[in-house]
Order: sequence, then structure tokens, then C-alpha cells
Amino acid sequence: MSQPDTQHHLSTWKGVCSEQDLVSNSGVVVWLDGAQVALFYLPGAQEQTLFAIDNHDPESGANVIGRGLIGSIKGDLVVAAPIYKQHYRLQDGQCLESPHQRLQVWPVRLNEGVVELAVS
Repeated sequence: MSQPDTQHHLSTWKGVCSEQDLVSNSGVVVWLDGAQVALFYLPGAQEQTLFAIDNHDPESGANVIGRGLIGSIKGDLVVAAPIYKQHYRLQDGQCLESPHQRLQVWPVRLNEGVVELAVS
């Protein structure tokens, strides 16, 4: 179930929760060095099944991305921000409606039942 660590071999990995804390096809929020990170676990996704994206919605100013609905637009997995409904790609954090907006994303993996985020 672990994802290969090919791109981030120089990163330090930090455990943020257990695999049991994840909710299929939904978001949970964890703390990482003072930041709120929304984790989305999509077991039916083709390539990547776990995503880590900033929980802070720049449009509303609220920490609500982890409560957003998951979907697909033109083949991209997205989360819809709960308040104003902007769509952010899970892969890179890009807002589809406002190209100047992008949420931070973190490399994420499952390692022996622990969800880990890459930190620099």
C-alpha cells in the first residue's frame, strides 16, 4: 500500500497520523509544524491514492478545504472548497477558476501504516 519514494529521496518524512485515521473518499486534517494539512484518501484512484493539500481556503479565509467534496473535472481529481466552491486540483493545488491561486501541496506516503509528509 506504500507509494514509491522516487522523487523525494532527499526529503525528511514526518509521521502525521495513522492509516486508520484516514476516511475513504473524504478529508481529514492534521497539523504539520503549525500548518493545517488536509489529507484525502482515494482508494479507487488510478495512480495516486493519497493527497496532502493546504487546509486554508484563500477565498473565504477559513480552514475548510478538508471538508470539501472530492470530484473530477476534465480528468483531474479536485476538491471543491465548501464555502465559495472553487475547485483545487489535488495533484498540484491549482485553482481551476482562478489560475493565480494555488494551495500548497506536500508529498505524502503510507509507510507501514503511518501517513508521512515530506518536509524540507
